[in-house]
Amino acid sequence: MAQEVVRTVKVTTSSHVLEDVEPVSEGFPMREWSVKISLVGPSGEEVPANIFDKVTYKLHPTFNNPNRVMKKPPFKLEEQGWGEFDMTILLHVMDKGGERTLVHDLNFLQAKYDVTHKFSFPTNRPALAKVLAESGPVAEIAGTNVATASPGVEEVKKEKRKLDSSESGKKKSKHEKSSTMDMDRLAEGLEKLGEDDLLQVVQMVTENRTAEMYIKNDVEEGEFHLDLYTMPEKVLKMLWDFVKKRGEL
Repeated sequence: MAQEVVRTVKVTTSSHVLEDVEPVSEGFPMREWSVKISLVGPSGEEVPANIFDKVTYKLHPTFNNPNRVMKKPPFKLEEQGWGEFDMTILLHVMDKGGERTLVHDLNFLQAKYDVTHKFSFPTNRPALAKVLAESGPVAEIAGTNVATASPGVEEVKKEKRKLDSSESGKKKSKHEKSSTMDMDRLAEGLEKLGEDDLLQVVQMVTENRTAEMYIKNDVEEGEFHLDLYTMPEKVLKMLWDFVKKRGEL
């Protein structure tokens, strides 16, 4: 299976009140707003999201032509309106890399705000890999395939489920310093789980997913990957307690 790297996509929203336009009703002034897409570089800097061929914004159906396509970074969409809504954004990856989907909360609580999302991208496409290198290192994600050391591994393969408790590059989180959760021990404990327990872990992680967590559910390959170092404290505690209850810690 192709190796992948993770990139952080930043969605930046800006808005301001149109003073010369009559409000729709009291408390709902007309605003001009914009949304743009960029990537976050290895040092936290903003870099062009040129790994995408285009970006499709799916606006509220009350807008004329609610599906807007932008084909050039920063894929900036500018509009006017008074209402807040959840906007679906489709990121079309270059070099036939597929699509990534995110849901963006368009609101006017702040004049400008950023929201980030993490996505994985394949490194086996030459053109895409070349552009990915402009926003960070393009290296294989080393990790442990949890299911490969589990009892009943053949049954797990039949169910087409695999866990990958990987450490993404040099990134370390505060969880490493936890006195109650040793990441290496947790990964080793996950490796020892049986098929049914592994499926429960997949369900547990999926149901508690957040934007910061690196999770990849490769339906086509029948594999499920996760990076323990991106898991929030709540999820790590659930995994730790689950593995401990099964007697593997």
